[in-house]
Amino acid sequence: MKIAILDDDPKQTDLVYEVLATSGHICSPFRSGKALLNQLDRETYDMLILDWKMSDPSCSEILRWVRNKLPSLLPVLFITSRSGEDDIVEGLAAGADDYMIKPIRRSELVARVQALLRRAYPLQRASGQIVFGDYLFDTRAGRVTIAGKPIETSQKEFDLALLLFRNIGRPLSRAYILEEIWSRDISLPSRTMDTHVSRVRTKLQLQRGSGYRLAPVYSYGYRLEKLI
Repeated sequence: MKIAILDDDPKQTDLVYEVLATSGHICSPFRSGKALLNQLDRETYDMLILDWKMSDPSCSEILRWVRNKLPSLLPVLFITSRSGEDDIVEGLAAGADDYMIKPIRRSELVARVQALLRRAYPLQRASGQIVFGDYLFDTRAGRVTIAGKPIETSQKEFDLALLLFRNIGRPLSRAYILEEIWSRDISLPSRTMDTHVSRVRTKLQLQRGSGYRLAPVYSYGYRLEKLI
């Protein structure tokens, strides 16, 4: 999972980064709220970890922006050195999902992050057969069927389609898709992703008649939408 870490204390950032990277997560550290907000406009993250004492903008202002602009399922954990009930309630009321009090304990950090990610993305950990309406993904065989009809796809097309269905309604940046499907292969031709998206759209009939629509998000990436 991709996690953004906001803290102006390098030692604290390094600690959180080390613990979560060791657990297999991809972490991006930020020293200022402005830098984080600028990146959130261009990049997709699975989780945010924020230091509550940040200012200009404040952590509560950042949270309000996140909750107004980004998908509601995005989990946010805030870290604070203040253990008073009022401070904790303020953070949770601003939109955070959980909190930790400094000093950070490594095992607790991993446990809280994993719990939030499991709650937010239950399908990300699913295996075997995953069903979305008429679409059935067999993750062990790498096959997808529509209303029982097998659809021929390459492994990359299958992986891309499953990534999109697991994130229905969520805009995914090109960088996020590149990381998840091609492991950020710098030698990948720029049109390769667009070609795969086009093939997935055609093969899985992701247009209005199917109840789903795979659409570009201008200057950002792609989003699979479930139509009413």
